[in-house]
Amino acid sequence: MKTLYIECHMGAAGDMLMSALYELLEDKEGFLKTMNGLGLPGVHVEAAPGVSGGIAGTHMKVTVHGQEELEHDHDHHGHEHDHHHDHGHDHHHHDHDHDHSHAHEHEHEHEHHHHHATPGHIAEIIDALALPEEVKANARAVYDAIARAEAKAHGCPVGDVHYHEVGALDAVADVTGVCYAIYLLKPDRVVVSPVHVGSGTVKCAHGIMPVPAPATANLLAGVPVYGGEVMGELCTPTGAALLTHFAQSFGPMPPMSGSAVGCGVGIKVFAGRANCVRAFLGEDAQSANGSITELVCNIDDMTPEALAFAAARLLELGALDVYTVPGTMKKGRPGHVLTVLCEEDQEAELARAVLEQTTTIGLRVRRCGKYFLTPGTRAVETPWGPVQVKTAQGFGVSKAAPEYESAAALARANGLPIQTVLQEVAKGL
Repeated sequence: MKTLYIECHMGAAGDMLMSALYELLEDKEGFLKTMNGLGLPGVHVEAAPGVSGGIAGTHMKVTVHGQEELEHDHDHHGHEHDHHHDHGHDHHHHDHDHDHSHAHEHEHEHEHHHHHATPGHIAEIIDALALPEEVKANARAVYDAIARAEAKAHGCPVGDVHYHEVGALDAVADVTGVCYAIYLLKPDRVVVSPVHVGSGTVKCAHGIMPVPAPATANLLAGVPVYGGEVMGELCTPTGAALLTHFAQSFGPMPPMSGSAVGCGVGIKVFAGRANCVRAFLGEDAQSANGSITELVCNIDDMTPEALAFAAARLLELGALDVYTVPGTMKKGRPGHVLTVLCEEDQEAELARAVLEQTTTIGLRVRRCGKYFLTPGTRAVETPWGPVQVKTAQGFGVSKAAPEYESAAALARANGLPIQTVLQEVAKGL
């Protein structure tokens, strides 16, 4: 099973998550080309090398009109956490109470000082992006979660939540970048570590807030989190929303093989600590990825014809597989062990069918874990037309085999031996 594990020992922010996932991509140049062709006004995404605490990684630099929006602490871990959230709802000019204790002044402050974006506006921006619909749907869901968390935190309707316009464009790039990277990586499951949220307080337009900020705490409800001696806001609302949207579970790293590692680094320095998010992509080959039920009985008093009929009927009734194995029964009689494989919720129905269709008066039930490759199909072109191919992938294994009926139909239609068709298909596998 292809597993993505995200390690959040220093919290999570949108740009750091995007940076870590970016390092796992095969076509990094293509990712950046797509991100810079989205049509977000004035937004540019650049992957820059970075080092934190002796660990090398990538810092995803997102600029709006040439400025990296470090004033907005929602996604950067790159400055002092002593100010403003970009996900507030203040109706009275919510520009995040900037104290301008940064290395540069915001050259565009006068242009954006009075403009805010609503959740509806953000949804319109996302809908217009040149991205697959699955990516846009995930991005909208992340923003919906943020809006609900902010509304709950500040006691206002979801529709009254506002985002600072420039910070909104920066955050849209982070959110869509993470959603697009996960779309390209296509993990079978996503597991996230317990989340380090930091400690102390954070200053925003609403005043001094505890860490985690109320919206972040709402988003992380039910998620294992911890604080500690690190002062500051380590997990942002954007980071929390992305983690909770994609994670199937939270906990320690599962046993994985063939792992690739991506590291997204922030630019703020923490004494003795690497300020980074790491992402591991590999095959979880140590645990079963499913379960199955076996119905088993011994039969020594049915004719071969009757037993074959019973097996066929059980398949028609929904059994996943039915097979017999010759065996010696009590009193030395030759017979067969009949095994029916089914899903757990089919157990009662198929157990009754076994009793009805065979001569047995009892059967055994076994519930088993199972390892299986994820099935799929694709077409392979031949000189005579396409042939459907069955595929299976997982645990670092990939298999492909031509579908017999598809190959046979092509052979009949063209007056060819089936082996000729199969040989051509093999060239495309």
